[in-house]
Amino acid sequence: MSTLTPSPVRPARRWLRGIAWLAGALLGLAVLAVAGIALRQERLLFHPEPLPAGFDFAAILPPGQTFETIPVRVPGATLSAILLRQQSSRGLVFYLHGNSGNLATWLGNAAFYRALGYDLFLLDYRGFGQSSGVIDGEAQLHDDVRAAWQRVAPAYAGRPIVVIGRSLGSGLAVRLARDVRPDLLVLVTPYASLSRLAAEHMPYVPSALLRYPLASDRIIGDVRSPVLIFHGDRDEVIDVAHAHSLLALAAADAELVEVAGASHTDIQTFAAYRDRLAVRLRALGGP
Repeated sequence: MSTLTPSPVRPARRWLRGIAWLAGALLGLAVLAVAGIALRQERLLFHPEPLPAGFDFAAILPPGQTFETIPVRVPGATLSAILLRQQSSRGLVFYLHGNSGNLATWLGNAAFYRALGYDLFLLDYRGFGQSSGVIDGEAQLHDDVRAAWQRVAPAYAGRPIVVIGRSLGSGLAVRLARDVRPDLLVLVTPYASLSRLAAEHMPYVPSALLRYPLASDRIIGDVRSPVLIFHGDRDEVIDVAHAHSLLALAAADAELVEVAGASHTDIQTFAAYRDRLAVRLRALGGP
């Protein structure tokens, strides 16, 4: 009577089937993860903080600072904005903030612009602060910013107008400056494009899925306004290389101030930032 020995082929086949199943499962999880990123980009990119109705802005502004809250009506929403006025205004700073917070959290530098004699206008994007609606595309963001510009800028005809874009707002500021040609465009901790930034932080996500490319590098060469760029050499969110790329692509009248020791969130606290910005704002003249 012969004894049958187990064939090594069956275990090998089971092992291969197990590997195939694991690979398929991992691929499926990867597809789901990428799909989740594609479908939930707004949650990844934007981190708004609401403000209660009737919020007391006077409590967080310099004593005696006059201001008015301005509703900006856009299709499907009303955006919340605030305009800080000076007694003898020399011009306007039109400020586009980053991807988190609200008007209250971005008013920390109000005294800086007041000392320079500039009125300050800040806008909350959809879903931020007291703004209604939801962000659902890049074109919508640009249209909302343009509506806000048309709401406030005509009153400053003949006086200097400065557009400042901080972080997320830098891409919106570049597009606006290309279209309306302010007296100065200031980019603070900017990205060359969100596509490039996403590739650096999430290289496994296909760039074609990104619905907010915000490609400043493609259009900054068309900006005819002087450009002033600030970036910290310790920025942990957007590498300073992005600022150098924008400088190389900008028109001839462009300047980069690389702030030593500054990170992404504290650059406004450095004298190198405040002093140079003050010099450029004063140089614009005005009444």
